[in-house]
Amino acid sequence: MSEVALETERLFLRLLRESDLDAYTAMSQDPEVMRFLSADGGLLTRADSWRQISMFLGHWDLRGYGTWAVEEKGTGAFVGRVGLHFPEGWPDRELGWTIARPFWGRGYAGEAARAAIRHAFDTLRWDHLVSLIHKDNSRSIRLAERLGYHLSGDAEVRGLSLRMYRLDASVTRGSAL
Repeated sequence: MSEVALETERLFLRLLRESDLDAYTAMSQDPEVMRFLSADGGLLTRADSWRQISMFLGHWDLRGYGTWAVEEKGTGAFVGRVGLHFPEGWPDRELGWTIARPFWGRGYAGEAARAAIRHAFDTLRWDHLVSLIHKDNSRSIRLAERLGYHLSGDAEVRGLSLRMYRLDASVTRGSAL
């Protein structure tokens, strides 16, 4: 697997690694973080978190793109995960974000998402991507709208009824994204 790392003004986006497990598990055991990410709002155990990290790493091998760990440049702290996701059975190529609660409100999700969008459109040459968002997740909906997404339909994924927001590459060309 060849690493595709991205850098923004305040963040590094890099492959997840085993040393992220404690922070990833803490994020995945926060009920507010997980509230809209599973049908029952279930929290991940440490073993489940390890399996999820492994799945994200496997996605890189199988698809050539995937989910990054988001790391704060100044401190090296694990901030969350942002990335491109399209496992078997998924409705479309997705950009997703999950940020640990101590880092909410700092603009990190948007900053990392913009870097991932540029990678999807400029490097991978995708013509669009989607984000699947629970209808009650107002924070993520607002971020998607700020990024230029528009509501394009609904999707059922792993027992969750989600709204599908779409971003076309043509919308971002010439923008300050």
